[in-house]
Amino acid sequence: MMGELSVKDKELIRGSWESLGKNKVPHGVIMFSRLFELDPALLNLFHYSTNCDSKQDCLSSPEFLDHVTKVMLVIDAAVSHLDDLHSLEDFLLNLGRKHQAVGVSTQSFTEVGESLLYMLQCSLGQAYTAPLRQAWLNMYSIVVAVMSRGWAKNGEDKAD
Repeated sequence: MMGELSVKDKELIRGSWESLGKNKVPHGVIMFSRLFELDPALLNLFHYSTNCDSKQDCLSSPEFLDHVTKVMLVIDAAVSHLDDLHSLEDFLLNLGRKHQAVGVSTQSFTEVGESLLYMLQCSLGQAYTAPLRQAWLNMYSIVVAVMSRGWAKNGEDKAD
């Protein structure tokens, strides 16, 4: 079962995403820069025509920026469906399966969460409060719990 968010959490998330959501890619780049600092090995998962040998190569590659956009659109979808996160369940299960298939570990989901919070902190400045951080963490935990179920299910299907 998917968790529920409090009314206050939803309010905080919506309010903070309003400005960020209008300018997705630069915020996504901050998030992924942080992710690659936390786990440089993740660069190896991105194979494009321009190889991601360094963080800089990766962050300036059009294919990678396309991935950043997709990730930001997933966050956008979660924010716009805060009252009905259940409606995203199949989508998120499938996203978990896809990540398992390309070799992403569930540990990386944790690092992405930390990177998301880092990006919010950088981008929101004074507006980044403890309750706001907790609200985002609550939402992210729900999203990741569903993705992790899809991830695990895909691993089992492969093992059969």
